[in-house]
Amino acid sequence: MAEATVAVPLWAWAAVGGVIAVMLAVDVLLHRDNHVIELGEALLWSAVWIGAGLLFGLVVWWGLGGDPAIAYFSGYLLEKALSVDNVFVFALLFGYFQVPPGYQHKVLFWGVVGALVFRLLFIFAGAELLDRLTWAGFVLGAFLIWTGWRLAVRGKPDVDPERNVVVRLFRRLVPTDARYHRDRFTARVADRRVATLLLVALVAIEATDVVFAIDSVAAILAITTNTFLVWSATAFAVLGLRSLYFCLAGLLRHFGYLRYGLALLLAFAGLKLILAETPVGKLPVWLTLAVVVLTLAVSIGASVVVARRPGAHG
Repeated sequence: MAEATVAVPLWAWAAVGGVIAVMLAVDVLLHRDNHVIELGEALLWSAVWIGAGLLFGLVVWWGLGGDPAIAYFSGYLLEKALSVDNVFVFALLFGYFQVPPGYQHKVLFWGVVGALVFRLLFIFAGAELLDRLTWAGFVLGAFLIWTGWRLAVRGKPDVDPERNVVVRLFRRLVPTDARYHRDRFTARVADRRVATLLLVALVAIEATDVVFAIDSVAAILAITTNTFLVWSATAFAVLGLRSLYFCLAGLLRHFGYLRYGLALLLAFAGLKLILAETPVGKLPVWLTLAVVVLTLAVSIGASVVVARRPGAHG
């Protein structure tokens, strides 16, 4: 496939990294006062992040060609759609830890930084596996199909932090205080430095996001194994996760059928990986983009129609 073999110079990687760093710096400066994010501000920032992601796709089209751009847009849309599940889990975790609204943006900011790091590692590891091991495509494909089935059948995920191995290990190894000390991740209590409840909430979010990272990276690698396209699509989609949370946290109950759409997309990505290792070969990128757009449109449209019916429960 053309987009998988496109050579991307090192300066392009550096440029994308620089843009991401600048955008993160601007974001943290504008929210350093820990104010509560209202819907209007969240919508504005969502428009900024989405605009940046779409603009970069046009840059890819101009610099690398049509197939790489379509692969980028397909991956971007898929990662953006899968982010909705992250939003749902974040809302549950914030409710569990009773994180004050003014501190939620800070937790999400560092959660996104961690998400970018983990995804970058998974992208290179996954691409290397698919390149070196012919059977890796079958394994990852089967994993995605199973993940899609589990998402469709299980419904709401279990996010109880008390059952999370990473959170339990963190609390066992690091002295913690079950209170908030303003927006600090650590505080001095009884002449010793301890982790605050805000840091425990961040650890819970990071630990949960690792599972989402494995699913989403595997799904995007089914679209293209070009690490630059996968990384840029993932990064621009994840950067808008904070704003997406403040836009959708209170509206997720209206998208009851979106979960089935995401399950179908994961299964499709798994099937695509498996077919790539058979005589059928890799499916065209335009078909992938069409499936992603159509599935999201139908699942969101069905959710809205059902939610508007008289007597529908939110």
